[in-house]
Amino acid sequence: MKYLLMAFSLVCSLACEDQNTFREGVVMAGGLFVEADQLNLGKRIYTEHCLACHGVEGKGDGPSAIGLSPPPRDFTLGIIKFGNVFSGQLTHDDILKSHLERGLGGTAMLPWDLSEEQADAVIQYVKTFAPDTWIGRDKELGQRVRVSEDPFGLARKSSAIERGKGVYHVSANCQTCHSAYVSKEELAALFNRVEETDEYSAGDFENDIYALKLQESEHGHKTIPPDFTWHEMRSIQTIEDIYLRVAVGIGGTTMPPWLESLSDEDIWAVSYYIQDLMDIKGNPERRRNLRDMIRREKEE
Repeated sequence: MKYLLMAFSLVCSLACEDQNTFREGVVMAGGLFVEADQLNLGKRIYTEHCLACHGVEGKGDGPSAIGLSPPPRDFTLGIIKFGNVFSGQLTHDDILKSHLERGLGGTAMLPWDLSEEQADAVIQYVKTFAPDTWIGRDKELGQRVRVSEDPFGLARKSSAIERGKGVYHVSANCQTCHSAYVSKEELAALFNRVEETDEYSAGDFENDIYALKLQESEHGHKTIPPDFTWHEMRSIQTIEDIYLRVAVGIGGTTMPPWLESLSDEDIWAVSYYIQDLMDIKGNPERRRNLRDMIRREKEE
């Protein structure tokens, strides 16, 4: 422990030797001009609060990173996972600021109590780790995706969940990455209902529909899709958050933007279904029944 603290102190002292790294301002994506003073302030805040996990150069290799799962974000890649723009596009500063304010569930990224000035400064500084992505008059921000009006509401919540179950398991076939949450017999019935056929039976499905499948990513490591009934969601706190994640996808991962292939009502329906699955985590009886069902399906 003594040597770890000494190493951390050395890293911090080296990083802090010249806090005025920037001598002139730069133009960020979207035509935003950022003064040198703001970037230098951002560096000081980053060094104090972020360096331990994300590292001196923003590569996600800080002194504390070795013990963290998932690993800290590598800012040099210029990839924003939860941007509220279509996956692959550059997000807007207010969205980045919301991640600072809210943190990311299930990770070491906690909510940070920063002033408006401090949050703006550190966001701009973090962008300098990926200059080819963020810096330049030619860099454009993505088009915001707004949450549409909920077509269901509490009065139609049950029907939304039932419709979402079909969207999840058939239209979007989410169990190809995530887990299925119904029996094989019910899954066959869902396929037959949605596709208006009678061709499917329980025997058409293997046990791997109940497994989480490791996925490739652009983040330098593989990712595992969440089990909605167990894992804490990174950027989701409300059903509107679920809607956005489904609609725009998750940057640098295999989670696509479903707004391009599902109707808006289907996205809302599957959002209700995912929220219902998330509620199972706090309901021991529902979770036990689900686990028992999956165990029986695997044994048959």
